[in-house]
Amino acid sequence: MANLEDSHEFRCGGRVFTASEIAVMCEVAACCGGLSRKELANTISELLGWRRANGSLKQPECLQLLERLEGQGMLALPAKRQTRPIGSVTSIPRTESGDAGATLRGPLEAFAPVSVERVTSAGARRRFRELVDRHHPLGYKVPFGAHLEYLVWIQRPAPAVAGCLQFSSAAWRIQARDRWIGWDDSTRARHLQRVVNNSRFLLLPWVHIKNLASATLAQALRRLPIDWQAQYSVTPLLVESFVDATRYSGVCYRAANWIEIGQTSGRGRQDRRHRLHGAQPKRVLVYRLRRDAQARLRGDGGQP
Repeated sequence: MANLEDSHEFRCGGRVFTASEIAVMCEVAACCGGLSRKELANTISELLGWRRANGSLKQPECLQLLERLEGQGMLALPAKRQTRPIGSVTSIPRTESGDAGATLRGPLEAFAPVSVERVTSAGARRRFRELVDRHHPLGYKVPFGAHLEYLVWIQRPAPAVAGCLQFSSAAWRIQARDRWIGWDDSTRARHLQRVVNNSRFLLLPWVHIKNLASATLAQALRRLPIDWQAQYSVTPLLVESFVDATRYSGVCYRAANWIEIGQTSGRGRQDRRHRLHGAQPKRVLVYRLRRDAQARLRGDGGQP
């Protein structure tokens, strides 16, 4: 095993871990060989009090850190079991509910009312995953960390799902965003949980309803702070999204009052060691859920 004192700083999920905490992880991993990786991550999160604001354990983040430690030779994890790990491409059954429907074309008023409904049931979750996997260019992957999913419904000429939205944990380091907010590393670590990433936005390919995209974004952003607070006991202040300019113009975001602040570096959202290069840079757009979002994210207070 590697010498703990020779390791670099270990930061994950907005927390910096001391050498003594890393030693606890190594000790638990060594003496609890009968646990699965998930059970081990839950055990360590419990021991170290690594929780979200709502009290739930940060098991996905802990597992990611343990795998980093294993990669550096500091501990050995149990063999992987046949599960769907965070960020993996899942095998999703194809059903009729994911097949293309009749073309829907016309003004928004002809299909109103439009509603954005949170995914909470097993059936809605299966439908969301299938639609995203079949019709979004990036497909469906198990989200990392905190996340909420929504289905977009129209009511005329008959109730139908027209799209999908997913919000998830923010990217750790985005230079354009961090510069726009005014973050250094320590301030970002304290406040990153109050930024949410719009990680998937899909209007189904047979849906061509004018202004539906911007109307959907506007409605989703009105309910997102309430739903996120209810689920995770944190009220977000800012939403970010990354738009691939080779595929999309991002006009629906700007129509919904998002602002473009730069572009990504072309690495993955979790690439903290700068090891991934060559990916297509994306436009960075943000939406302030409060006017004083920047000041609050810097810890400067702001309007009550």
